[in-house]
Amino acid sequence: MSEAGQDSLIEYAEFLADRYPVEELPSTPLDIARPDKESVVAAIKRLSTTYAMLDKQALLHETSTFMMQHVMQGRDAVEVIDDMEVYFKQQYEQFYLRQDSDTDT
Repeated sequence: MSEAGQDSLIEYAEFLADRYPVEELPSTPLDIARPDKESVVAAIKRLSTTYAMLDKQALLHETSTFMMQHVMQGRDAVEVIDDMEVYFKQQYEQFYLRQDSDTDT
């Protein structure tokens, strides 16, 4: 690519970066209280917001499994949500350890 083309490409990238800034995600979980009565869907939303730094795609399979346990197998919502909270916390701890080891290298 010519030097002029490279300059144009960089200018365009800068334009896009200004127009669509990257949203900074919190590095620590938010403190969102668990309501007394909560549906499994609402709990997934709350935990996804609480642990916004986690990759939602990576969590999709397991959260779907929790949802299926509740809807298809009739498992109590409170138990499912308890297990989801443990799962999200474990995922955050693994995320934190990966971040910590990345900064050590």
